[in-house]
Amino acid sequence: MSRAQAESVIKNIIREIVQECAGKGHSLSETLVAFTVKAVVLDPQNEFNVDRTLTKDDVQKLIKYCVERLVDVRSPSLDTIKMQVYFDMNYTSRREFLDEHRRVLEARLTPVTREITDSRARTREELESLYRKIVSYVLLRSGLGSPTDIAVVREATAALQSVFPQTELGTFMSLTKRDKERQLQELTFIVSGIRLFNKECGKGGEGIDDLPGILNEAIPATTQNVDIEIQNSQQAAFRYTALIEKFQSIEPPVSPSEIPVQLLKDSLINVRQHEAFLRILLNDIIGCAQQVEMLVNQLSARMEQLQQTVQSKTAVPTAQVYPQFISISHLWTCFQDEMVLLSVLSNILASIEPFTRTQRDLFPEELLTPHLEDVVVKTDEQRIVETMGNRVNPDDFHNNDDIQWLFPETTKNYDRLLLQYRGCCGYTIVKHSRLLLPGNPDIGILQYQDKLYVFSSRTAAYEFAQQPDKYIAFVGEAAKRSPELIQLLELHQQFAAISPYSQAEAGKMIEKPVTKSDSGTQTDTHILEYNIVKDYEWNEWELRRKALKLANLRSKITKSSQTHLSNLRRENSTQVYLPKEMAVQTKRNGESNVPRPQIFLAGLRGIRGIRTMVKMDLTRDVDEV
Repeated sequence: MSRAQAESVIKNIIREIVQECAGKGHSLSETLVAFTVKAVVLDPQNEFNVDRTLTKDDVQKLIKYCVERLVDVRSPSLDTIKMQVYFDMNYTSRREFLDEHRRVLEARLTPVTREITDSRARTREELESLYRKIVSYVLLRSGLGSPTDIAVVREATAALQSVFPQTELGTFMSLTKRDKERQLQELTFIVSGIRLFNKECGKGGEGIDDLPGILNEAIPATTQNVDIEIQNSQQAAFRYTALIEKFQSIEPPVSPSEIPVQLLKDSLINVRQHEAFLRILLNDIIGCAQQVEMLVNQLSARMEQLQQTVQSKTAVPTAQVYPQFISISHLWTCFQDEMVLLSVLSNILASIEPFTRTQRDLFPEELLTPHLEDVVVKTDEQRIVETMGNRVNPDDFHNNDDIQWLFPETTKNYDRLLLQYRGCCGYTIVKHSRLLLPGNPDIGILQYQDKLYVFSSRTAAYEFAQQPDKYIAFVGEAAKRSPELIQLLELHQQFAAISPYSQAEAGKMIEKPVTKSDSGTQTDTHILEYNIVKDYEWNEWELRRKALKLANLRSKITKSSQTHLSNLRRENSTQVYLPKEMAVQTKRNGESNVPRPQIFLAGLRGIRGIRTMVKMDLTRDVDEV
């Protein structure tokens, strides 16, 4: 089967699964269904052989398994996958968010811009209509008030008339389309700057929201909401982890019928993934707060500078104030960008919260509390503190050259290293069947094949280091049974077909550990670059003399004279007309001629009585000619 045929078959399978789920009341995206198909095929329990072509029975079985998994309303695992797919499709970097917002804004303004640039107004009424369209364009592009508010339109019209009176429409109409668009943008910035300055002075600003004040209130409130969500997810993760450890510590492991251990583990993965996404959003919100603080300082400084420029003057040169108005407008646009970004992040925050409801409904607090009475619920910090100081001894692994242990005192950027499995202990994932426990870097970070691993205990570190390839493979097998671990633990190299959402994760530092370095010292002959300044003078009296000389030159007149040596030094050029070829024609041809020699031979045939030939010269004399 060719690649194109295989893709067509997969698309048909996905389409059929979507239709069957829709028939059962579940509207699902094709992206989610495609991820589920991949997960079902990878799961070894389903016994699909990826190395051979699927038969018709295999396809029907695949569709059946996918539909059963997708319509399960009591599956924390499915909720986690839905959360990952939603976040992957809706979250991107800060720059891409803002670029997309500007692209949408430009697309909405295109009809208005086209009406203005393509206008061929001639009459007075048409010119007035064109001017009103320009005012509407300025308001729509700047976002400073509604173009349907009479007070806002009057204020914007007055500001526009001060820099672009209606009498200038003739000049505007003569411009090219690109120059018209450029002038419209410049007018928008200047008019917006004027209105913002008037608002600062208390003389206008109708319809302009106080964006710095709104942001200063919204950002802390959003940050608090994210912190609360993170704490709730952490508390749920701590309780689930404590119960799983309790049930698995019993020999043989047992659990109450109302609390299945596997569902607990799926719920633990769900809340851990939710916490990871919340921390990404929190990092972006903190970036917004820093950006707003910087913009507020810049706007205050620019307003103060403009106040000093204008003061109480009746007229100020446009070359001084227009650039400042444009700068103020750009700063306000940055405030608007932060509002858009904060709104997008808040929407994502609210949208991923429903994907945690299943695990909360399955394990409410009143159900877990009786089982937690004799259990100490430990936080991640407490687990790390308990294992502090219990380090790995690197000498125990001197026979294995592929293994290297990193410690804080011997490694640069120790707290910013990119750890495998998102900092979780790989040994615990394998040993306790997908149990997620945070690793403690103080125990020692294992560097194996340019990857870094942390562990929850010294014993786990020794066990993993004895057979790292085995445990790495087992973690991949665990991810096949719980495909949501592929995203959570960042196992994208082992599952290359799954695209990672965090490749462009902002604020994440990826640095290689530095344990050894070559260093050397050398005394330079000339530390500074060799450079002789010929006009340098160390004597202050000589500097004073030069200063007086320059000061005297201010009152002098520059004169010039021409000497014999400089005379005729300019470049000259001469053009010469070459002589033409001449010819003369006369009406009479003159020539000279000489007599032609004529000789007659008689008696060639013989003459009667004469037997010899006679030669006679008949040539005329020259004089006769």
